[in-house]
Amino acid sequence: MGSDQPTAVVLLSGGLDSATVLAIARRDGFRCRCVSIDYGQRHRAELECAHAVARSMESDLTVLPLDLTRIGGSALTSDAIDVPKGRSEHEIAGGIPSTYVPARNLIMLSVALAFAEVAGAADLFVGVNAVDYSGYPDCRPEFIDSFEQTANLATRAGVEAGGVEAGGGQTQGKRIEIHTPLIELTKGEIIRLGTELGVDYALTSSCYDPAEDGGACGACDSCQIRRAGFEGAGVPDPTRCA
Repeated sequence: MGSDQPTAVVLLSGGLDSATVLAIARRDGFRCRCVSIDYGQRHRAELECAHAVARSMESDLTVLPLDLTRIGGSALTSDAIDVPKGRSEHEIAGGIPSTYVPARNLIMLSVALAFAEVAGAADLFVGVNAVDYSGYPDCRPEFIDSFEQTANLATRAGVEAGGVEAGGGQTQGKRIEIHTPLIELTKGEIIRLGTELGVDYALTSSCYDPAEDGGACGACDSCQIRRAGFEGAGVPDPTRCA
């Protein structure tokens, strides 16, 4: 990547969606600075995967600590709540699951936005998906549109360099833009696209309750969605199960 290329901040979890998004951002000519959040998640194996994915795509990664276990309320941040397993496709699609982390994407995008403002980046990439979104309310287009508007109202970069003035008029320059290239794709379509872009999915982890050695449980909602996605894409899944 040349020094004259624009910088983008990519929220990188270590999962297959965010790995694909990083590949897309690089394809589109951005110099990528990746951000991962260490929020005390049960599936901490994903942070090691994030490092591996970033290295594979020659991108910087910053891991920021933010202990959401102090809030709890999710199977991913509280040992008192079990990760659901063995659920049917109908059950997975119905309602908000216990693996929902209260306001997680709102929090993470806010952190990434602050990072981007200091880095001089007007472009943020995130791997939210409204097709295989498993009931998470913070993966919907309505949320992303609202956050993008807020980002341009609430930051100096947004107001002075290309956002919306307090009176509602447009300023000159580039507005802060939240890129969600996967938001309308199925998991199978995401995997096919990532495969075309050379993403090494063996470096990624999707499991919500992995073994101590990082092996996937194969039964949580995320493992099942991943498995169905690879089957739909007609691509072998390199996931290592426990």
